[in-house]
Amino acid sequence: MLTDPISDYLTRIRNASKAGHRVVDIPGSNLKRQITKILFDQGYILSYKFEEDKVQGNIKIALKYDKATKEPIIKKLQRVSKPGLRKYSGSGDLPRVLNGLGIAIVSTSHGVMTSKQAQQENVGGEVLCYVY
Repeated sequence: MLTDPISDYLTRIRNASKAGHRVVDIPGSNLKRQITKILFDQGYILSYKFEEDKVQGNIKIALKYDKATKEPIIKKLQRVSKPGLRKYSGSGDLPRVLNGLGIAIVSTSHGVMTSKQAQQENVGGEVLCYVY
């Protein structure tokens, strides 16, 4: 049985935000930690905490909601590159999400970063997901 940990990570966040939960617990890994840091830096989540209890650890993410409408800030999380079909882009072909309003998270040789950062550093890589 082959599982996709990044899809599981995105699905847990998506389900928790649709259900109106404040905090979501996710099993940790280095890639998930880097994606969490990007989501925090871009303002999509309120806060996060890495717990080193078990072998792989745990990530607690506090989700962010609009104060007036109580709607989640993250409208959509979409997995792009899957284990069955990997999607790679060069530095010139990196995608723009919603004409620059969303972000694309890219795994490059310089680490995990947004597509804008990858274009500035002139590196390409595997497009992991879109967030808007």
